[in-house]
Amino acid sequence: MSAPQPPEPIPGARLLFSLDPAVSHLNHGSFGAVPVNVQRVQQRLRDEMEANPLRFFGLSLVDRITHTRRHLAAFLGADPDGTALVGNATTGVAVVLQSLGLRPGDEVLTTDHGYGAVGFSVDRECRRTGATRRILPVPLTATDEQVVEIVRAGLRPGRTKLLVVDQLTSATARLFPVAAIVAAARAHGVPVLVDAAHAPGMLATPVASVGADFWVGNLHKWGYAPRGTAALVVAPPWRDRMEPLVVSWEQDAGFPGNVEWQATLDYTSWLAAPAGVWTLRSLGVERVRAHNAALAAYGQRVLGDALGVAPADLPEPGGPTVAMRIVPLPAGLATTIEAARALRERIAEELSAEVAVMSWDGRGWLRLCGQVYNAPHEYERLAARLPALLAQR
Repeated sequence: MSAPQPPEPIPGARLLFSLDPAVSHLNHGSFGAVPVNVQRVQQRLRDEMEANPLRFFGLSLVDRITHTRRHLAAFLGADPDGTALVGNATTGVAVVLQSLGLRPGDEVLTTDHGYGAVGFSVDRECRRTGATRRILPVPLTATDEQVVEIVRAGLRPGRTKLLVVDQLTSATARLFPVAAIVAAARAHGVPVLVDAAHAPGMLATPVASVGADFWVGNLHKWGYAPRGTAALVVAPPWRDRMEPLVVSWEQDAGFPGNVEWQATLDYTSWLAAPAGVWTLRSLGVERVRAHNAALAAYGQRVLGDALGVAPADLPEPGGPTVAMRIVPLPAGLATTIEAARALRERIAEELSAEVAVMSWDGRGWLRLCGQVYNAPHEYERLAARLPALLAQR
């Protein structure tokens, strides 16, 4: 297996961001990074809001949100009439869960690759309704065909009221074959919620290619939108059943307006989000995707070599544009969530590098991302210093 080579940098891309140059920001997937021009667009909107709050929150604001929603839905390949803007993916998940009408004896099915906060949301709704949650283990090395078969075998038609599956997993940076999973579940009459927190901006038209009953994704990660910008997409049969977490003045408008309108919410992040999409397009969407994926692959190999991990033992993400990679940590490290958090903080404090450290399947994993503001030397510097830090157990 030939070693991956770092991509050519995109000229001027680093200057688009206000990130601290003394820190290696190798974890774009957690909170993203907002380009300077997008920050300025949002600040102008905030200035407009503070100059005359009554005018800003007047009747035209609903129209502005609708216009923004249509722009972002087109970028995602989604039906704008079935798309609602929400604060983040976990908010969208909560809207779906509390709208299902779960009852005692019902079941929500997830996998062990799911995002922790989504699991918390499922557990809470199950406690509230008397339903149960069941978790399907999926091996990290499973092929797409094996993943689909594991899910298909785990369905209990008539009892399984919802399947929650990740499009791109946070803990393991794995691209799941969600279109095939949705088809398998639909054949058994089981609706599917796709957690696509990392998909917008990284994957092309991530909604249209899936066809799920529910799909939620963040635009404030790989779509360069301000934080607090996400989309909940609902298939036509379910739209009349969607209820907001908080009832406000657009309740009678139905979905998506009833979910979007929360009175004095700060909507400037949503209204500025198209500027993030414009920035991505100005850099070249395919160019950015290819650059980021290649840089993440290079970083994974550099860190793997430094930690003595054979190339064959470095997990593949399953897609050519996936800009997140994971590296297994030495045995005994970061085996719990608390230990993973502590190690991440040590790396940030002592090595001036921001990474994600995950605890999954009984061992620790270091997750790296590639973004246009990153450079190969940042991964190389971390690789040169990380082994010594890990030896100080």
